[in-house]
Amino acid sequence: MGSGRGLGEVGGKGGEVGAATAVRRARRLRYSPPMTDDQPRPHPAPHLPFGNFSQVRSALEAADTLAAPVAEALRTWESREAAESVLYVDTDPGKADTAVFSESYAVPLEASANCVVVAARRGGETTLAACLALAHTRVDVNRTVRKHLGARKASFADMDTAVSRTGMEYGGITPLGLPADWPLLVDASVIDAPYVLVGSGSRRGKLILPGKAIAQLPHVEVLEGLAPAAE
Repeated sequence: MGSGRGLGEVGGKGGEVGAATAVRRARRLRYSPPMTDDQPRPHPAPHLPFGNFSQVRSALEAADTLAAPVAEALRTWESREAAESVLYVDTDPGKADTAVFSESYAVPLEASANCVVVAARRGGETTLAACLALAHTRVDVNRTVRKHLGARKASFADMDTAVSRTGMEYGGITPLGLPADWPLLVDASVIDAPYVLVGSGSRRGKLILPGKAIAQLPHVEVLEGLAPAAE
């Protein structure tokens, strides 16, 4: 004789397993209310336009790793959109020099910009300024910079002066956070670049931002021919 149990009946251990599965499925399908406008939403992962970096985040979120004047410049930048466009990438401070950095992190020289400090002298006065140019070019200090600043003589500032006056590390000087009374001379090719990599104020870490954002920094003067291609 049969067990007396029909095909549609559920009982014993099989019924217990089926009930447990149904409970788990119900938990997974619990209703979640939609996010409201006042709830914080997760930031999408930053997009790197170039380079091979293991860690990347918004520079505004990396303020504690930046040199103090750089962090302050980001925080107080009049263009919030420009400030939010800046990315921070973590790098080895031992590879901060341009040629080594470019090879180690797969950054084209055409996408990397160097910020140098120059000293312009006229009479007994010395004026300091910063120049920003792409890494495959060289700033024309003796002619273009000297004439633009109305100086009798111009040269690259010594390391001690550059470091002490900017509050940044040598090899990490950046156009963000420079002294308020300094002109910032920028070669036009930097502004035309979709994105450029610059220093972070220290030898560790770099910043990546749109070239057009640099034009919105304080005291910027964009010059054609500031930095011809290096021979």
